Amino acid sequence: MTRDYGITFFYYDDIHAVAPFYEQVLGFELVLDQGLARIYRIAPNSYFGIVDGNRGHLRHQPKSAVLLTIVAEDVAGWHARLRAAGAAGLSEILRGTYCEHFFFEDPAGYAIEIQRFHNPDVAALFR
Repeated sequence: MTRDYGITFFYYDDIHAVAPFYEQVLGFELVLDQGLARIYRIAPNSYFGIVDGNRGHLRHQPKSAVLLTIVAEDVAGWHARLRAAGAAGLSEILRGTYCEHFFFEDPAGYAIEIQRFHNPDVAALFR
């Protein structure tokens, strides 16, 4: 069985309140507006969606337990962009064993991470 791509969905009490964050601050490309859901392309064959948690398959939860990680080469550039936008919960850039990364929150409190694998052998596993 082949897998062509995946879509990760976050559920919100009000998707119209968070759509500008994903579209303007993060610059995600809107691929499809379904009314109760908006699906964005964040990289080739990588998609993310926001869903009306009052009408979708699942219900919005007051505290999320998920993390959306975006892998990007320019971690410092993303960090500067999010600092300028006043992103909530913005951490400093951290350097771990496998990656450099930082965390922040969207307007509804969902956790998001921007990271880059600095070890070329590890980065090659995801290409």
